[in-house]
Amino acid sequence: MSRRKQNNAAAKPPPAVESPKPGGGGREQRIRYSDDLTWGIHPITEILQSRPERITEIVLQKDKHGKVWQEVIETARRYGVKCSFVDRIKITGSPDSIHHQGIVARTAPVSLDDFDELLARFRSACEKRENPRIMVCDTIQDPHNLGAIIRSAHAAGVSDLVMTRDRSAPLGGTAAKASAGAIAKVKIAQVTNLADALGRIKAAGAWVFGAVKDEQAQSIYEADFNVPVCLVVGNEGKGIRPLVRKQCDILVSIPMAGSIDSLNSSVAAAVILFEMLRQSLTGSVR
Repeated sequence: MSRRKQNNAAAKPPPAVESPKPGGGGREQRIRYSDDLTWGIHPITEILQSRPERITEIVLQKDKHGKVWQEVIETARRYGVKCSFVDRIKITGSPDSIHHQGIVARTAPVSLDDFDELLARFRSACEKRENPRIMVCDTIQDPHNLGAIIRSAHAAGVSDLVMTRDRSAPLGGTAAKASAGAIAKVKIAQVTNLADALGRIKAAGAWVFGAVKDEQAQSIYEADFNVPVCLVVGNEGKGIRPLVRKQCDILVSIPMAGSIDSLNSSVAAAVILFEMLRQSLTGSVR
C-alpha cells in the first residue's frame, strides 16, 4: 500500500457534527470548532494540491459552483478524500468569527519536516553560495500571527521555517486560514531546544539575525542580508528569549516614525522578510 493511501486509511474519524434542528429548511451541517479544521477555498485547494494525505473529509455547500469548486471536488475524489454536500454549513463554538466560504475540511496534523533534513538542505545551499534563508519563530503563541508569518515567508521566497515545539501556537485551522494556503508550501520543523538548534544552523553557515525593539540594534535598512540568513522573531509580548538572543549574530530593528514604538510580530516579520527579498533582488543594501 502506498504511503498516501496508508495515511488516508489511518485516520478516518468523522467530523464532529450536530444534527440539525427538526423542522429546519434543508440540511444544515453544524460542525463543532476544533483546531484540526481548515476552511476557505484557497487554503483547502493548496492543501489538496500539496499534501492531500492530510485531509480526511471535505464538507461543501451545494450552492457553490464554478471551475475552482469543481477542481476541488475532482482532486479530492482522485485522492480518495470523502466529500459531503450540504445545504448550509455552520461552525459552532469558535472563539472567532469564521468566514468558511461554504467549504470546510477536517485535516490531520501538519506534516512536519525533519530538522536534520532541513539543516542538510540549508548547508548544501550554503556550499553552493545560494544564500538560503530560514525563518525562525520563538514561541509565537497566536495562531493568526503564526499563519501570517508563514504566509509572508512564502511570499518572500523563504521555504523553510523552524518553530518551538512547546509554547507555540498549533498548526491547525486558524493558522492555516491565516497563511492563505502557504502552510502547505513551507517546510516546517519543530525543535525542543531552539538555542541549540540555532547553534547548529550557525554551524551550517548561517548568520543569525534577531528582530528586536532596541535602540542599540542595527537598522534593517543598514544590515546586509546578502548572506545565508536565519531570521528569528520572538514572542508577541516578551520578544526573543534571552538564551535564544545570545545565539544571534546581529540584532536588527525596524525604524519607525510614529508615536507607537512597536509592531505586531507578524507585521515585523513581514517588513524584515521583504527587505531581505529587496536586497536579494537588487544585490545591495541600498
